[in-house]
Amino acid sequence: MDASLHLDKKPDWIKVRLPNNPVFWDTKSMIKDLSLVTVCEEAQCPNRWECWGQGTATFMIAGEKCTRACGFCAVKTAKPDALEEDEPARVAEATKRMSLNHVVITAVARDDLADGGAQHFQDTIEEVRKVNPGIIIEVLVPDFNDKDWALELVMKARPHIFNHNLETVERLTPLVRSRAKYERSLAVLKKAKEMVGGHVATKSGIMLGLGERDEEIEQALDDLRASDVTVLTLGQYLRPTPMHLPVVEYVTPEKFDHWKQVALAKGFRHVASGPLVRSSYHAADFKPEEDVIGAIEADLAMAK
Repeated sequence: MDASLHLDKKPDWIKVRLPNNPVFWDTKSMIKDLSLVTVCEEAQCPNRWECWGQGTATFMIAGEKCTRACGFCAVKTAKPDALEEDEPARVAEATKRMSLNHVVITAVARDDLADGGAQHFQDTIEEVRKVNPGIIIEVLVPDFNDKDWALELVMKARPHIFNHNLETVERLTPLVRSRAKYERSLAVLKKAKEMVGGHVATKSGIMLGLGERDEEIEQALDDLRASDVTVLTLGQYLRPTPMHLPVVEYVTPEKFDHWKQVALAKGFRHVASGPLVRSSYHAADFKPEEDVIGAIEADLAMAK
């Protein structure tokens, strides 16, 4: 019997708070006014009510159509539209209007572009920094098909936090994200840090509830640490539609707490672990190391 058949009803610990804060509607209006796309909406994030109610959002650049069809993701798969040249400036304007001190910028996979959208990331980072010089900039990127020159475009713009999600354990990777590779993701994380002499915080995330085994989670955590990743998110996979992969298990909050302690013991500096945790959930709770911030400021000053 398919273990997922009885999991249509979500457990009590997975509850989504509906908007009751006027800031939520202000954020929604501003995003519409600037014609921006957020992963909060496109990926059906369960925390968008809370985050928008606090005046935060994760901006998704390069359109809302992805060239990949991952089995877990709600973002539509289709031929993408041309990049919007003024989008970086619009994202920067949004961070200014929202008075953000920490921004998360992500994107769909753009395998139709030679650089996978890396230049667009660089342009957006630079525009945001121009408007908000002191802001902490976090990027959540695709793998750029492991093209070093494309990755270098992003790192040249000097984000403070570089996030690329492993998403799942090695055995399940072909099922969960068929066009990605487990080892490739680890390599991208490691190389991103090496490209800037270690002066960036690297971050990754794993979904639980897809049928992974405990020893496989342990191995994934070890593999991330071996790639010098120090920030980790662990969250529950939630099925966006009946066409997506089924939920095999709803992991209890107590088990998420267990994995947080395991990850901290392995050397991760910051771990967010819980059923509703997502890649950018409470992202500003993590503060990059002072030497990272100082090195970025020094390098940017020299480049002027």
